[in-house]
Amino acid sequence: MQTVFITGANRSIGLETAKQLSEKGLFVYLGSRNLEKGEEVVKELNEKGFQNIKAIEIDVTNSESILKAKNIVENEQGKLDILINNAGILGINPQTASETSTKDIQEVFDTNFFGVISVTQIFLDLLKKSEQPRITNITSGLGSLTLHSDPNWKYYHIKGAAYGPSKSALNAYTIALAYELRESSFKVNVIDPGYTATDFNHHSGPGSVESAAFFIIKYTLTDENAPTGQYFSNDIEDENGISPW
Repeated sequence: MQTVFITGANRSIGLETAKQLSEKGLFVYLGSRNLEKGEEVVKELNEKGFQNIKAIEIDVTNSESILKAKNIVENEQGKLDILINNAGILGINPQTASETSTKDIQEVFDTNFFGVISVTQIFLDLLKKSEQPRITNITSGLGSLTLHSDPNWKYYHIKGAAYGPSKSALNAYTIALAYELRESSFKVNVIDPGYTATDFNHHSGPGSVESAAFFIIKYTLTDENAPTGQYFSNDIEDENGISPW
């Protein structure tokens, strides 16, 4: 049985991804910053027939919390097959480039960028024990510098000093990590689930969590011939789903 750890999985896209992976027969570690909330979610899932899901407390901005979560997985499984770095925050709104404080910007980067790096580096030795390790970093179309520079892009006017730049930085880190691991069996990609209706955006997005999770899984559960170091987006109207950087 393959194992997957999903950060920020107690609600919205992360939760739906956990549900769909459980249905596919994977053992899912549902990462939640609040363990009690995570366990409540797992209890509800169990009552609905979902199996092989366990809540684990993890704060991606706290290295001790990450290490504790990693030790639990190691003691129970000995390895990890898939890491989905899904936890993220939007930050204050509005976040204008001229007025948003460095403190507010750093708070977003601590979760969306540095948090991903910390989780990845701490879990990397467990992933190396898998035959087909996968690292999926959840990004956004707002992280694409190419699209942000195109006045014809449908989200061209949605710009901010914190969230988008944090995802651009995450994209860049993913490219570097994928290159470093290119000679191994790792597949490391960033995946944009698309503009999805969630609590994160006050349900303003047109997409569903079901579609978002399906897209994430499609480009995570891949074979040895799949690309690595790529940027996939559910908002790209092309069958290959590849987004410009």
